[in-house]
Amino acid sequence: MSLVDELKSAVTPRAALLVVGVFALQLLFITSYVGALHHPKPRDVPFGVVAPPRVSAQLVGQLEKLPGAPIDPRTVTDEAEARKQILNRDIDGALLVDPTGRTDTLLVASGGGTVLSSALESIFTKVEATQQRTVRTVDVAPASPEDFDGLSAFYLVVGWCVGGYICAAILAISAGSRPANRERAIIRLGVLALYAVLGGLGGAIIVGPILGALPGSIAALWGLGTLVVFAVGAATLALQSVFGIVGIGLAILLIVVAGNPSAGGAFPLPMLPPFWNAIGPWLPPGAGTWAARSIAYFKGNDMTGSMLVLSAWAVVGSVVTLVMSSLKPKPESEPIATEVDTTGEAPAR
Repeated sequence: MSLVDELKSAVTPRAALLVVGVFALQLLFITSYVGALHHPKPRDVPFGVVAPPRVSAQLVGQLEKLPGAPIDPRTVTDEAEARKQILNRDIDGALLVDPTGRTDTLLVASGGGTVLSSALESIFTKVEATQQRTVRTVDVAPASPEDFDGLSAFYLVVGWCVGGYICAAILAISAGSRPANRERAIIRLGVLALYAVLGGLGGAIIVGPILGALPGSIAALWGLGTLVVFAVGAATLALQSVFGIVGIGLAILLIVVAGNPSAGGAFPLPMLPPFWNAIGPWLPPGAGTWAARSIAYFKGNDMTGSMLVLSAWAVVGSVVTLVMSSLKPKPESEPIATEVDTTGEAPAR
């Protein structure tokens, strides 16, 4: 047998296409992470200004004209309202102007990301210096001393996401990408649900009582983790049901390549480029990271949107998996795409 024949025998056309797909995924991984994270800078950070009316209007106008538009300022009535809006995650910081002195107060929330709070401090130190004023910083929602750079919530969610798509991938690889019938699809989703409950609990216990990395309700983190794992796993099952083994690659594309760099983990959303800022909240890593930080540092505020996003991934993934399990397999389908019926009977039609 010639070398060419050996090569054709060893590397089938399908395998070659999969290798090309992996190569493309590798390049997309590099592009997404470096593209999103190589040059972070604040853009349109929601920010409050508390000052007498005339001073407030002038300062808001000045902040709107800063190079690169790092701040999206709006007037806030008083300090109490500014603190409330920060804890509600409506704004990321606020400046309290002291009309009787020359030292103003900058309110930040490092629990939402220490990189962003540091960037705000740097910006307003320079802005105040141009007016011969100084600024002192008060952290309204400080990150835990055990939570370096506020990254623990992000890594927790990444772990949950990894568990979700690997569990789904194992279920498919071991018995076929598409369940043989609806009953087996239900069993597969049930196994995933049980895994999600255990995975959510394990993650919450590790970052809470064991490591002390995140404060907040263990029960709330457990519930969030269960939803994150199941949402990612159900989406992966659905992609595998539709696209076969390629669905695993598509899940990695969505969750790892697109989801992780846009999640607001290493750099909060206002510091990401516009594209990544826009897609992050709609993908499981971004929705999960936002909700985990809300639980840990913001009294559970502003989680509705994130929970709806995660629920949508879970519901749509489950429905697609069930629907695809009811369809008649194509005769030309590859073995990986249809579950083998170990009873010796033909798969359900």
